[in-house]
Amino acid sequence: MLVPRPHGVNEAAGARTISAVVAIDRYLAHLELERRVSPHTLDAYALDLGKLAAFAAGIDMAVERLERAHLERFVRGLMAEGRSPRSVGRLVASVRGFYRFMTAGAAENPAADLQAPRAWKALPKFLTVDEVDALVAAPDLSTPRGLRDRALLELLYATGLRVSELLALTPAHLDLEGGVLTTLGKGRKERMVPFGDEAADRIRRYLAEGRTTLLGRRTSPRLFVNARGGSLSRMGFWKILKAYGLQAGIGRAISPHVLRHSFATHLLERGADLRAIQMMLGHADLSTTQIYTHVLDARLRSVYERFHPRP
Repeated sequence: MLVPRPHGVNEAAGARTISAVVAIDRYLAHLELERRVSPHTLDAYALDLGKLAAFAAGIDMAVERLERAHLERFVRGLMAEGRSPRSVGRLVASVRGFYRFMTAGAAENPAADLQAPRAWKALPKFLTVDEVDALVAAPDLSTPRGLRDRALLELLYATGLRVSELLALTPAHLDLEGGVLTTLGKGRKERMVPFGDEAADRIRRYLAEGRTTLLGRRTSPRLFVNARGGSLSRMGFWKILKAYGLQAGIGRAISPHVLRHSFATHLLERGADLRAIQMMLGHADLSTTQIYTHVLDARLRSVYERFHPRP
């Protein structure tokens, strides 16, 4: 069984592509003759390893010289394309088997224990920077509700808080001069999250002009209150956000979590350290934060295919 030459491979990488095809054909022959693998399974292995050959040719490397970092990048790319967890898991198994065969008797196996990233049903949805700008500019600042809503949106995008964390804030949780707040996340774990001057200024104005009017003669421990002076609910905030999304001309559904995803994605795009983002989001495990690298990979690929003269 021959693995077809991958499409889109330039001639300079032709020799390496041929080398990859020969190596993969040797492995497929081993599976067919010695392991008695079924024709259907062989076809699946051929397709999977053909993708590996295309990836190697695309970075101008021989398949047998790929290192662990290359293989992890290959797997991230598959996840970023939106492939199903089952499909990526099968392909990773094919790659492990191939390198186990290729490195038999050798000390180094770049695919040893290679795993597909923890699967998400879909990549997180996020807004562009222009969409965020339009969204936060939507509230009417001549009204107490508008002042509250602008402060809500600015603080959520500035910090990436979960909506439950945002609505549980009290004025005492915020250090407006220092630009940092304290919140209790999952598992009652306390963390500190920074925010910028724009968010601080909007909160100051809301506290001075908006919150006192909304409260009237009532009192509340919460920073953000509803029109009756009570605690703002998750559903109430969701309705507020949905209305401003329509007003800003954002033609898709948005939620508080979409702003959280936007916060993380925009930081990563601008070079922020993944572990710093993990701390700000309150993720216990770095692997949870790594989903945003898949978002970035997918976006970069989209930009490449749109603008490169020879996609």
